[in-house]
Amino acid sequence: MDRPLLELSAIAKRFGATQALNDVRFDLRAGEVHALMGENGAGKSTLMKILSGNIQRDAGTILIDGKPVDIRNPRDARALGIAIIHQELNTVPAMTVAENLALGQEPRNRFGMFDRAKVLRDAREKLARIHADIDPARPLGSLGIGMQQMVEIARAVSENARVLVLDEPTAALSRAEAQQLYAVVNRMRDDGVGLIYISHRMEEVWQLSDRITVFRDGTYVGTGSREELTEADVVRMMVGRSIGDLYSHEARATGAVVLDVADIAADGLGPTSFQVRAGEVVSMSGLVGSGRTELARLVFGADRRKSGTVRINGKPSNPTSPSGAIADGLGMVPEDRKAQGLFLDHSVERNVSISSLGKFVSGEVVQNRAVRQAVLEQMERLRLRRNAIDLPVRALSGGNQQKAALARWLLRDSPVLILDEPTRGVDIGAKREIYELIDALARAGKAILVISSDLPEAIGIADRVLVVRGGRVVKELSAAEANEETVMRYAVGASADHQTASLGAQS
Repeated sequence: MDRPLLELSAIAKRFGATQALNDVRFDLRAGEVHALMGENGAGKSTLMKILSGNIQRDAGTILIDGKPVDIRNPRDARALGIAIIHQELNTVPAMTVAENLALGQEPRNRFGMFDRAKVLRDAREKLARIHADIDPARPLGSLGIGMQQMVEIARAVSENARVLVLDEPTAALSRAEAQQLYAVVNRMRDDGVGLIYISHRMEEVWQLSDRITVFRDGTYVGTGSREELTEADVVRMMVGRSIGDLYSHEARATGAVVLDVADIAADGLGPTSFQVRAGEVVSMSGLVGSGRTELARLVFGADRRKSGTVRINGKPSNPTSPSGAIADGLGMVPEDRKAQGLFLDHSVERNVSISSLGKFVSGEVVQNRAVRQAVLEQMERLRLRRNAIDLPVRALSGGNQQKAALARWLLRDSPVLILDEPTRGVDIGAKREIYELIDALARAGKAILVISSDLPEAIGIADRVLVVRGGRVVKELSAAEANEETVMRYAVGASADHQTASLGAQS
C-alpha cells in the first residue's frame, strides 16, 4: 500500500490541568475521505488546530509524504497544502465573491493598480474547477451559507490544497446545498485530494467516507473502513456503550389523557386524531413529506387548522398563534431551532426566560434576580455551564443550543411538550443527555410528543409510535409492536413483502 499523504502519531496536548490529547494518531491517504468522529471534547478540534498551525503540539510527529514537518503557524500549513474549512466561515461578506477568492493574492496591472478584470477571470476559473455556478461579481454576503462555503472550497483548491479538512460542513446547509457539497467532495477525492471529514451525522459519514476514526476523551479509540464498521460500532466506540443502551428506559406509568387531538385538518392534512397521556412519550414517524411537522404546527397554532379540536387536560385549545398555545399549556421545540426556536444574538438567560417572565412580575416589575436564579437552576439541570448565562446563544455548540431551547419549556413548566427533531445536529453525548431528560420529564408527568426522522430513536425512546402518511396518522403501534420493519411498512403504505423505502431527514 502507498505511504499515507499525512501521518500524525503520538500527538499530545495539554491545556493547564486538562490533557486534551494523549498519544493520538491519525493518517490520511491521497484520494480518500477519512471521517473523524467523537463527542464534543473528544479532541477532534484540538488535533485540527495543531494540523492548521493555530496551536502547537506538546509531543508527537507530523509527516507529509513520509517526511517530518513542523507546522508553527497557519502560513506553514498553507505552504504544505493543508486547508481547513471551518463551520464558522472565514470570509468577508461585504466583498464580492471574486475579491474573497483573491484575498492575499491580489493581482496588480503593469501600473501597480488592483487588476479587477484579472480578479474576475481568475475567480471564474477557480469556481469552474469545483463546478460551482456562482457569479463572481456578487457580494459574498448575498449568497446562502452553502454557496459561501463553496467559495471557501474554491479558494482552497486554487491554492493547490492536498489536505482539506471539512469541519461540520453541512451543519447550516439545506438538503440541496448539502447534496452540492457531497458532489464537490467526491470530485476532489477523484482528483487525489485527501479529505478529513468531521461530522456527527452518521448518514453523511456513511455516504461519503472511505475510513472512519473515532476519538474519545482525547484518546484514539480505533479506525476502520466503512465496510468493516456499523453505525452501532461507531456509537459504541464514541461513548463506550452500545447503541441500544442510549434508548433504554424502564417502563413508564402513564396517567390521564393530557393532549387530545380529534379530527384536525388543513389543506393537504388530515383529518386525523391522536392522544398523548401524562407520563407518556409518543413518537411520530414518517417519510419525507408525510406531514409530521405540519400536524404539530397545527396543534401549536403556528398554522391555522380548518377543522377539528384540540384539548389540553380536557379544556379546548384553539390558538391562532403560538402565544395562544403557550398560554394553553403547550411548549414546542421546532425542527429548525436557529431560525424558529432561538434568538441567536440574545443571551442564554433571555432565551430561556422569554416565555416565563410573567411568573416573575411583582407590582408590574420583573424581578430580574429571581429570573436569573430560575434560569441558572434549569441550566444546571441540563448541564449547561453557569458562566454561559450571559453568552449569546449563537456562541454555544449545537447540543447546548438545543438544551437552551429545551430549558425554556422546563422553566415554563408546560404540561405538553412537542419536540420536533430534538437531537438533530447534536453529538452522541448530547443525544444521550436529551434522551435522559425526555425520560425524566415523562416520569414527572409531562405528555411528550416527539417527531423524529431517526427511526431507531423514534422507536427506542417511545411508549407508542404514530406512523404518519399523507398528512394523517395511519397506524398506532405500542412499544412492543414497533420495530423498524413494521413502522416502515405503514410509512410507505406497502404490503408486508414490499419495504424498500427509507425515512427522510425532514418532514
